[in-house]
Amino acid sequence: MVSPAAGEDGRMLKFLRSAFSFERLLSVAILSGFMFLYYVDPYPVQFLRLKTFDFYQQQKPREIPPPQGKPVTIIDLDEESLAEIGQWPWSRTTVAKLIENLMQMGAALVAFDIVFAEPDRMNPNKIPDTVVGLDEATKAKLRMLPSNDEIMSRVIRKSRVVLGQAGYWEKLETKKGPPIKKSVALLKQGKNVNPAFFLPRFQSLIRNVPVIEKHATGHGIFSLVPEPDGIVRRVPTLFVYENELYPSLSVEMLRVAVNRKSILVKANVAGITFLGVHKNLQLPTDSHGRVWPYFSKSDKSKYVSAKDVLNGTADPALIKGKLTIVGTSAVGLLDIRAVPTEPVIPGVEVHVQLIEAAMHKKWLSRPNYFIGAELALILFGGLAMIILVPWAGAKWTMGLFLLVSGGAGGTSWYLFAEHRLLFDAGYAVISILLLYTVLTYTGYAKEEASRRQTRDAFSKYLSPDMVARVAENPGELKLGGEKREMTLLFCDVRGFTTISEQFDAVGLTGLINKLLTPLTNAILDRQGTVDKYMGDCIMAFWNAPLDDDEHIYNGCVSALAMLAEMGPLNDRLEIEAKEEGRKHIPLKVGLGLNTGECVVGNMGSDQRFDYSVLGDTVNLAARLEGQSKSYGMNVVLGPTTNAAVTDRMATIDLDYIQVKGKTEGTYIYGLMGDAEVKAGPRFVALQKKISDAMDSYRQQRFDEAVGMFKEIRRLGSDEHKPWHLEVNLDVLCDLYDERIAEYKINPPAANWDGVFVATTK
Repeated sequence: MVSPAAGEDGRMLKFLRSAFSFERLLSVAILSGFMFLYYVDPYPVQFLRLKTFDFYQQQKPREIPPPQGKPVTIIDLDEESLAEIGQWPWSRTTVAKLIENLMQMGAALVAFDIVFAEPDRMNPNKIPDTVVGLDEATKAKLRMLPSNDEIMSRVIRKSRVVLGQAGYWEKLETKKGPPIKKSVALLKQGKNVNPAFFLPRFQSLIRNVPVIEKHATGHGIFSLVPEPDGIVRRVPTLFVYENELYPSLSVEMLRVAVNRKSILVKANVAGITFLGVHKNLQLPTDSHGRVWPYFSKSDKSKYVSAKDVLNGTADPALIKGKLTIVGTSAVGLLDIRAVPTEPVIPGVEVHVQLIEAAMHKKWLSRPNYFIGAELALILFGGLAMIILVPWAGAKWTMGLFLLVSGGAGGTSWYLFAEHRLLFDAGYAVISILLLYTVLTYTGYAKEEASRRQTRDAFSKYLSPDMVARVAENPGELKLGGEKREMTLLFCDVRGFTTISEQFDAVGLTGLINKLLTPLTNAILDRQGTVDKYMGDCIMAFWNAPLDDDEHIYNGCVSALAMLAEMGPLNDRLEIEAKEEGRKHIPLKVGLGLNTGECVVGNMGSDQRFDYSVLGDTVNLAARLEGQSKSYGMNVVLGPTTNAAVTDRMATIDLDYIQVKGKTEGTYIYGLMGDAEVKAGPRFVALQKKISDAMDSYRQQRFDEAVGMFKEIRRLGSDEHKPWHLEVNLDVLCDLYDERIAEYKINPPAANWDGVFVATTK
């Protein structure tokens, strides 16, 4: 008896095995890897996240502000301007006129997304050296004239101009100009603070020529830093050059627009914490000094052609009170960028969109606590998969996954659409999906391994169809059965006790295996199922678990095939006996087949059960096998079996007997061969003679029957027998001769129906 403590220990052990199964431990390791990967945040993880946020902006871009809400106008060096004015660079006098016209039209300031790094090639002092034939006096006058750069400088001094500068990652040979007026005030919050560590650092800075630069109201770097995929998403506001901080062009434009002397920047050991242009104008940067503008679609209405400004035909409403920035949309000038909402956009518009975002406070933000929330989603979603997939199954857990992923995705979209917050649900959903996939696959692999193990284990003694059904539907392995018509076969070795005395335990086992293997194959090859082995005896059945309309015929064919295997088997055993120096005793088998209604199914206990068959039909089949030797037959058939195959196989009437354990008589028949034997004229004559002899015997015409049995002996002699089986009709004839002799001394009752009560099994 099992103690309660032992049972409790068993349940605990079972629980621990389930909780710490291989698939769960593997999934925990994978989940840990996903969380570590998220923490490290390599570019592929970032890329997935950024593409998700790009998709959001594409679906719901920032609304283009109305005309009165557009703070910036782009003065476009477009293709038409280049065609009319001439190729770029234009004369500095032309640029000066452009500035003058803009200021006269009421522009709040003029900024340049362009750098004037070299002196104007059309400066008057260069003409004497390039034009041939000028006299010295003319050359001297030309050299005395102010340069075009000076003319532009004078215009700049009277205007509010922000000049652009270009940063380069490589070290270039550049002329050292005068110090740039600082416009960034840095407040360090703590010791050993170095914000330069977090900001983009340029090795070279392409500046404007000093004469132009010295009178500018502001200076800003217009270089952009795209993501590795070439898309501009996060725009730097600060840059580092020679350990000094410099503002971006757009930030500098904002500073000049609000008449502030400097931009306040706060930094600690973690990076940039604050960037303020004005108390009402603060930019929400990350630790690297980047802002995340909420991009709109490209707006062509904020573009004004430079030629129209020069010609005085531009709409003043687009200029007055606006921050103007001179840039280019001309393809040939190579200032083309990509943003989340547009695959191609002039680089100058990126600066404009940043300023619009600042003016209207349309930023995208990603709070630091979102990282914790996303990690929690990965952790708890993953643990839910790890717990539920093995327990509830892949089907129901898929519903939970869809619910979680849908909720996470919906929340992410809601936070973006309503609050411009960037919550990354994509990585968590993919992580949970991969965990679900791994768990489902390992479960499938485990189930498949179990099926394979089942097939390997049972294929040796079950039919292939049975193995396949059990493997595909393990749930059928439960206690219970069903009624159905079945064909039963019993096969036993005659005189096995004598044969076994020649072998030790190992040798006897080998002999049994050599015998049972070909016999089993004969059964399995014809859709049969081996129920069990009982020493040298085989029990098999047909028409379960799968339907077999030909189960009776297949059973009989299997019996003939089993007998056919005995000849080659004995030949091999005889050779082995000679080699081992022992006497060879041929193996002979007797078979009984019976058909009828049985109960078939899984029978046994909750701990162990077999797929087996029960019923009176089974018992009779066993008795028929036991009678085979008594009648000199290899195969004895029950009445239902015979009736089903008598038209296709060679069978003969054997007797009407009451077997041991039965109270009623049963007609039994002998299987002599297949359809070829049945068609032979000798067998037809023999079959009729046996039928007539049985009629005479059962009608108590004993003398007539004796004469017929003599004829049967002759027809069954070796020189006349039409069959291939080792059937001895002399045994059958001797049996009836002895009975008739006994009945002549002790006649049966007048109402005797021919039944013989068998006393042996």
